[in-house]
Amino acid sequence: MAIISSKQSQKPEPDKNGVAQKPKQERSRPSEAGESLLKSAANPEEMGKQEESLRPQKLADYIGQKDLKDVLEIAIKAAKARKETLDHLLLYGPPGLGKTTMALILASEMGVGCKITTAPALERPRDIAGLLVNLQPGDVLFIDEIHRLPRVTEEILYPAMEDFRLDITIGKGQSARTRSIPLQRFTLVGATTRVGALTSPLRDRFGIIQRLRFYELEELTPIVKRTAEILSTPITDDGAIEIARRARGTPRIANRLLRRVRDYVEVKRKGSAITGAIASEALELFNVDPCGLDWTDRRLLTVMIENFSGKPVGLDTLAAATGEDAQTIEEVYEPYLLQIGYLQRTPRGRIPTPAAWKHLGYQPPDSQLALLH
Repeated sequence: MAIISSKQSQKPEPDKNGVAQKPKQERSRPSEAGESLLKSAANPEEMGKQEESLRPQKLADYIGQKDLKDVLEIAIKAAKARKETLDHLLLYGPPGLGKTTMALILASEMGVGCKITTAPALERPRDIAGLLVNLQPGDVLFIDEIHRLPRVTEEILYPAMEDFRLDITIGKGQSARTRSIPLQRFTLVGATTRVGALTSPLRDRFGIIQRLRFYELEELTPIVKRTAEILSTPITDDGAIEIARRARGTPRIANRLLRRVRDYVEVKRKGSAITGAIASEALELFNVDPCGLDWTDRRLLTVMIENFSGKPVGLDTLAAATGEDAQTIEEVYEPYLLQIGYLQRTPRGRIPTPAAWKHLGYQPPDSQLALLH
């Protein structure tokens, strides 16, 4: 941290041996930009508040997911009319689509508190028991990645969700006895990217089960504009569209790309507004092409085209050829390539589609011949 001295330069003072010492030089005053950076580093809470401000606080401000909003709006109004708690809700879908944000909005709309945790953090029964006991009437308990709940913790949730009671065992052996503790009525909101990994007893206890879908370009564009406004970053309509186009249909990625473009503009363009041309120039620098493919996505497709001539490639062979982990390819990169139609899975392996050949600048072979080889 910079220290600012207000004293005038002093005469050299002798040390204990009588040798005159050189006067210490005054440190220069930090610039305004430096001061702001120091304040941000010293106050991480302010940065956290800025991140939280990106999340909408009301259901009406939540952009996209129209079907989900309609269902939840009816459920909220019905629960308020009956003066009851909202039914347990399970949200599933790809990461970054707003599951945590929706849980916070539900708590805000119902006028109750929201406690957020993750399934891996609930390793022992006492972890979930402490959360349940401390809930206030109507509170929302949000558990992210709920499919990763330990079996013992999951079984504690069964009576808590249905009968709002906590069953605990006191003692061991023949002296063991079970005691039931009544709980306040609450709403459990579970979020998962793998709904099939949930056990049937847990999944069936949710009254509302909804899937979040990827966003369209028309929905992502206003999200980019809203984030730019919160971050005090001037942006044009073309700039917002260009960022939204490369965001893979995911608001989290759109906000991340906007921050990177903002950094580029502040350093290279001296704070000018983000236009379509500037956004394209910045994202090309970060290896994000107009279809949202990054360097690894393009490398996977290029290896299949150049090394294997577009013929079916097994997952392990593709992993060895690219130096990527097989699980990472299957769970991180393949879903989006399959979604946009650049990759196909066949019984013999993965093959790039003619659209992928054209996107990378190659002359695609006949699609029927490619499937027969």
